[in-house]
Amino acid sequence: MTGRRTGLGKRCGALVASVGLLGACTSGSTEPQVPYWMDGVTVESVARHVQVELPGTATGAKAAHQRAHDDMLLLSFVLPTAEVDGFVDGLKPERPLRPGTPFAGEGKLFDRLGLPEPASVPGVRETQVCAPCLARDLDFLQLAVARVDERSTRLYFRAID
Repeated sequence: MTGRRTGLGKRCGALVASVGLLGACTSGSTEPQVPYWMDGVTVESVARHVQVELPGTATGAKAAHQRAHDDMLLLSFVLPTAEVDGFVDGLKPERPLRPGTPFAGEGKLFDRLGLPEPASVPGVRETQVCAPCLARDLDFLQLAVARVDERSTRLYFRAID
């Protein structure tokens, strides 16, 4: 009887090994692992997604979209400094712009767009536009504002969908 158990054990072991190999062969996926940054993302598509209309005076606009369990969208552009407060007021943020450390602990998000991280810019201000953003169908939308020079200011948006 001991020999029979050993034979059965060998057959079961072979079956388990075969199933394991089969699983290893079929578990490969052509889908990218999440999170990943999407290719071919446009400023227009991200702006539409987060429902932020770029003013006609906006320049240097850049955007990115990271696929993950909760997608992250980045949008940034430059406005004449004189227009920034009116533009931000039009977004109806939950609180006024205030000095802070925007997107703290999130790593180098805007480096992906070739931009300095807003937290590294002296005098940066930040606000929460909305959380949750029911009208925008987002989990939240954050904004940081940093002067580029005397006449221009860069706006940095981060949204989680």
